[in-house]
Amino acid sequence: MKRIVITALAALVAVLALATVVIAASGGGASTVTRGRLEQSLPATFANLYAQHARIQGRTGITPASVHAKAMCGKAGAVGEDVGPGGDWVCLMSWTDPEVPMPNEGYGKFELNVHSNDCFTANGPSKLTGFLTMTDTRGREVTNPLFEFDACFDPGSDSTPSGVVFPSLLTVTSTTVARGADGKAGLQVTCGTGDRGCAGTVTVTAGKVHLGSIRMHIQEETAATLMTPRAVPKQAKEVTFTVKLTTGVGPTSPVTLSVQRG
Repeated sequence: MKRIVITALAALVAVLALATVVIAASGGGASTVTRGRLEQSLPATFANLYAQHARIQGRTGITPASVHAKAMCGKAGAVGEDVGPGGDWVCLMSWTDPEVPMPNEGYGKFELNVHSNDCFTANGPSKLTGFLTMTDTRGREVTNPLFEFDACFDPGSDSTPSGVVFPSLLTVTSTTVARGADGKAGLQVTCGTGDRGCAGTVTVTAGKVHLGSIRMHIQEETAATLMTPRAVPKQAKEVTFTVKLTTGVGPTSPVTLSVQRG
């Protein structure tokens, strides 16, 4: 009986060890899907497709080399390393085109669905890359190669991150403000993917009345409500928020919102 028990325990240990190896091999830590490989593959693929997109428009001066694409990638919600397949990869990417300037933040946001077979599907911002179809030089409607595209990377390639860094984008999502029971009003904002989140001050005025300044430090990929330091006057029709960031990028001019009437 003792020998049987020992043999059974040995078999169990062997099974658990094998299971551990399998889990490790399939888990994020041992995955070939890494931030560095995506930061190399996405810009290279995009540059080639961008040159193709330009040729469809009749712009022959754009080449993959002239695009100078570079990316910063991360896995949403990742704790520790950005590793492993999933539909939650986000890459911020910039490129050069004399006829298409970058927005104020300096990049476009791409969402990636990365598979365990070392391939991915990327979707970019339509305001920069266009929609599903486009018009060629002959006036025909053709598929836009930048709207959504697939690519694969070499699982044995260098996995070192590119070192490219882009700032987080602070966006005001409120369209109006409402006075609460205490007379104060909240401004809703989001801080997007980027480096070190959004920090700075927001100065608030209602006409000629100064309502104080709000100090903020918001983590990336986070929403927040910023409350006015003082009550908004009952007769105020509008409130103006002037954002000054020390970390991140945001509105370049004051944001004026109407006060809701209850």
